Amino acid sequence: MSYNERIKELKIDLPDAKAPVGSYVATKISGNLLYVSGQISINSNGDLIKGKVGKDLTTEEAYKAAERCGLSIVAQVKKACKGDLSKIKSCIKLTGFVNSTEDFIEQPKVINGASDLIASIFGDAGMHTRAAVSTNSLPLGVSVEVDAIFELK
Repeated sequence: MSYNERIKELKIDLPDAKAPVGSYVATKISGNLLYVSGQISINSNGDLIKGKVGKDLTTEEAYKAAERCGLSIVAQVKKACKGDLSKIKSCIKLTGFVNSTEDFIEQPKVINGASDLIASIFGDAGMHTRAAVSTNSLPLGVSVEVDAIFELK
């Protein structure tokens, strides 16, 4: 089953791949690696998912925010591959940033939202290395940001 078919089977509605809002590109290919810039938490209505995890959002709500970041990553990957996800060999790494309170310690559980989404679409090829870190602030006040590195065939 192709990755595009898997997305349909899972009833996943990918968001539009958003253009960068700063002085950078959304994706960059170097050799056989595809780098995806940090994707911020945006809900299905296009609204930013904002706030501090551990104060304004629960771990479960932040998991869903990270899942939305994962959807945006897949949308960027699809755009970079001109719609052909069969060009993906594997997901190499995700780095997740959680805008959280000083005492919040469940960053890995939050970033599982993005990891689980990537694995559900790409299967074994979606298994990746990862970092999940806390930060005191993220752009525009969002709760979660995730970037990615993929290997191309």
